[in-house]
Amino acid sequence: MEQQPPIHEINLLQRLKAGDEAAFDEVYTSYSRRIYLKVSRMVKVSEEVEELIQELFVRVWERRDQIDVQKPFAGYLYRIAENMVYDFYRKSARSERHRNAIMNVSVASYEHIEKDLFQKETDELLDKAIASLPPQCRQAFILCKIEEKSYEEAAAIMGISHHTVHRHIVKASQNLKMYLQQHKDISSTLLLLLALSDMP
Repeated sequence: MEQQPPIHEINLLQRLKAGDEAAFDEVYTSYSRRIYLKVSRMVKVSEEVEELIQELFVRVWERRDQIDVQKPFAGYLYRIAENMVYDFYRKSARSERHRNAIMNVSVASYEHIEKDLFQKETDELLDKAIASLPPQCRQAFILCKIEEKSYEEAAAIMGISHHTVHRHIVKASQNLKMYLQQHKDISSTLLLLLALSDMP
């Protein structure tokens, strides 16, 4: 029989389920290091670990209504992390031939589309989405995702901790996803191409 979590954890998770962003920050601060250490024992590339942890906490926020506050939260996070690592290795194990086949199909099917128009539309949408982010989230996203700096480099530039940079990236990813879902001015062709480009 699982031991019931302490009352302070139950209260924190209830706030998280209610959509309290401050509670999300507390959860991230309390658990991200432990999850990072667990995942890093299974995935040896630090950049991949960072991406997995980022995605994990995005999932926690998006699926917060599924959290059972009467069960230990660390165990819940560990199960999500393990499933994500299994998915990571399963995708990585797919053959290069299969990936090349997907890319060849997508290129052959859409080579008639004007590249300049596509690039302009993509750039404009991305600029608008990034501009909509809170200032620190925007700076962290630009440094890490566009300028490809490490979290440590971004932390030094911004004068904040590595973990705070990570938290800003999680929030930025969540906000960008919401922005793209809400703005339907992007063409259906662009959406299709973006979907193809995300395929493993």
